Amino acid sequence: MFTGIIKKVGRVKTIDRTKDASKLSIITDLTKEINSKVGDSIAVNGICLTITKIMPTGFEVDVMPETTRRTNLGLIQAEGEVNLEPAILPTDRMDGHFVLGHVDTTARVSKVVNDQNSVVLTFETKPKWRRYIVEKGSVAIDGVSLTVSGVEKNHFSVSLIPFTMQETVLGNLDIGSVVNIETDILGKYVLDGERAEND
Repeated sequence: MFTGIIKKVGRVKTIDRTKDASKLSIITDLTKEINSKVGDSIAVNGICLTITKIMPTGFEVDVMPETTRRTNLGLIQAEGEVNLEPAILPTDRMDGHFVLGHVDTTARVSKVVNDQNSVVLTFETKPKWRRYIVEKGSVAIDGVSLTVSGVEKNHFSVSLIPFTMQETVLGNLDIGSVVNIETDILGKYVLDGERAEND
């Protein structure tokens, strides 16, 4: 379980790909700071992965084909940056929202607009996931907990403050960039529960 509050930005050192599977080594001091160990969960761009090796400079994770097909990890290159968040502890503050690290789909940046002290990013997403994205609801984009500021037919927008742009990889996004999307788990339970009752 995560909150969508990014703790560090890591750098991908190496990628060992075999068809749709891969092994990533990520450089960060986060694992030292929180005393991570093999078997711990960590969110990489919002994807819950298991640490398979601890290195002096960071950690390694294995990425299975299902994860590659559903997320943007297949597009990540060596030296690319990723958002990192360790799993929450029961004693942690619950900022953000409940994020499982189970990415639903990807979305593409269709518009970037400066709005005074914020940047408004608009994303084009698949119609299947539109019902779970509601104005003023929560969404995790590359693992970052954000509030949806606007919704259209196949697009939605979020507004980012300068801190979020500087402290996460969202500041690197341009038109055409692909991001991971995890819709709000609470909304899924409500909407899918209603659908099941009506079936």
